[in-house]
Amino acid sequence: MTLTKRDSFGSPRVVDNKVDHHLRMSHDNDSADQVLENLGYKPELARNRSTFQVAFMSFVLASIPYGLATTLVYPILGGGPVDIIWGWVAVSAIILCVAASLGEITSVYPTAGGVYYQAFMLASPAWRRIASWVCGWAYLVGNITITLAVNFGTALFFVACVNVFGKDEANPVLEGAPYQVFLIFLGITLLCNAVSALGNKWLPWLDTAAIFWTFAGVIAIMVCVLAIAANGRHDAAWVFTHFENNSGWPDGWSFMVGLLHAGYATSSTGMIISMCEEVQHPATQVPKAMVATIVINTIAGLLFLVPLCFVLPDLGMLAKLVSAQPVPTILKSAVGNAGGAFGLLIPLMVLAIMCGIGCTTASSRCAWAFARDGAVPGSKIWMKVNHSLDVPLNAMMLCMVVEALLGLIYFGSSAAFSAFSGVGVISLTASYACPIAINLLNGRKAVKNAKFSLGKFGYATNIIAIAWSALALPLFCMPSAIPVTLTTVNYAPVVFVFATAVSGIWYWVWGHKNYAGPPVHGE
Repeated sequence: MTLTKRDSFGSPRVVDNKVDHHLRMSHDNDSADQVLENLGYKPELARNRSTFQVAFMSFVLASIPYGLATTLVYPILGGGPVDIIWGWVAVSAIILCVAASLGEITSVYPTAGGVYYQAFMLASPAWRRIASWVCGWAYLVGNITITLAVNFGTALFFVACVNVFGKDEANPVLEGAPYQVFLIFLGITLLCNAVSALGNKWLPWLDTAAIFWTFAGVIAIMVCVLAIAANGRHDAAWVFTHFENNSGWPDGWSFMVGLLHAGYATSSTGMIISMCEEVQHPATQVPKAMVATIVINTIAGLLFLVPLCFVLPDLGMLAKLVSAQPVPTILKSAVGNAGGAFGLLIPLMVLAIMCGIGCTTASSRCAWAFARDGAVPGSKIWMKVNHSLDVPLNAMMLCMVVEALLGLIYFGSSAAFSAFSGVGVISLTASYACPIAINLLNGRKAVKNAKFSLGKFGYATNIIAIAWSALALPLFCMPSAIPVTLTTVNYAPVVFVFATAVSGIWYWVWGHKNYAGPPVHGE
């Protein structure tokens, strides 16, 4: 048996190796770096994260309740309290299956390449290159656009937070003109990249602090809105059973479109895989972190959403907010004054920045890993690691520039955030489905001896994960409400098709002759 490896410059070289094709991670005494070398890569990043720290980073990538706050308008349009609460519970249960399915595969192939590496290793030799290419580009586009959506959503959220001090929407403190929103977004993006690049060794501690900050903020919001309830409270029957369609879609589809809220908040589930090469024991730590985070997120989400539903003002009014950010308005209505509302918004604002930093870190590792295998134009530039900072700085800067350029779409359409979040969910969901589907079609042979095994629940879990993917892809291409105008149409399919076209052209021009894929075993 021979193993095709790449040296630090990405050039292929062949060495003898007796490990079997599937590289099952059964060598309990092997160090993580030795396992990585067995997989064909030279260790270049510092492994400075413990089990808890990687779990906390996974939690920060979703940043519940911030992720739920910025997209709450979707379930308000789609169905009201029923969509908000039960949509969150349903999607969380489904995403738990996605996380478990990915975690099982990751315990066999723990590299920063993540799902595209897994797709390559699981697919048959006849089509593994194209499977890896398609999955990898979807994963890369998803990482970049979800990071863009987080930072752009933060800019819109900050504008809405400042405007709690205004008398009404007609008299805002901050107008929120496109240039203002874009400049705030640009500032947030630069801040997140600076912290991620310059403070890498302190990021695990920032992630640890974030989980305590999150629950402190959620408890403060929960206690204050329920205790004060300046405009009264709804009864439990209304909170848990009231359905109100403000989208214009038929009721059933309206509820489904409202799931964008939960889908967006949980879309980062697999992004943590890109941190495998900075974790001490990735074959076990990363899968456990992925699954545990979903459970923690579900609880944190309910602690945030249920109290808000008890104090919701008129849903029709919230659905028509120009800002499309209902949480500041809900909190102001609940506590009865702007100062108190802004105080409760501060934990969410801080968490928003932490989420941006986490997504920036994960997306840069994704771009670096894909470039390392030669799939990104200019790979030799983007695959370099800045060893003084211990980060792939060039790949990080590439992601930042692409995000800033895509942010310009906002000047042409106020629905840009919907496009960014939509294409992020679509791309990440598609990339997660690739290795899960291939593994299932192969009879789950590759994960038979996985360190993180689903056992007899494997088939059911994989099928649920794939079924969600089949629903999510068309669902998040739909506009959230009808009738549709040029400024409210969902541009996610356009961005997704454009990204797919770019990857297809690059494969036709260069990839089909030059892209060998990740390091592989062969006879």
